Amino acid sequence: MTETQTETTNPTGVVLTDVAAEKVKALLEQEGRDDLRLRVAVQPGGCSGLRYQLFFDERFRDGDVVSGYDGFEVVVDRMSIPYLGGASIDFADRIDAQGFTIDNPNAGGSCACGDSFH
Repeated sequence: MTETQTETTNPTGVVLTDVAAEKVKALLEQEGRDDLRLRVAVQPGGCSGLRYQLFFDERFRDGDVVSGYDGFEVVVDRMSIPYLGGASIDFADRIDAQGFTIDNPNAGGSCACGDSFH
């Protein structure tokens, strides 16, 4: 798995694999807007206590941390940074799995669906 950024150039601490970065770029092109960035957040909820959120956002919030990629930006809010440092986002497009996946070294455990953690 090749990663597009290293920790030294990535203030959010979130790393996208090349496959995930290409998928984000393709989705942004489909949106046809140049004011959107990928927001990665952690919110209360899910069966394990916390859940991930990935969505396109045009807003900047106070305390947001931004990492630039080739053609887009990743934004993480200040409350999510401690939960996401070192997390790697990949994209799977297989018969048994499709969508973005997050490998998070900070998660103590996760549910079977992989959408929430503690």
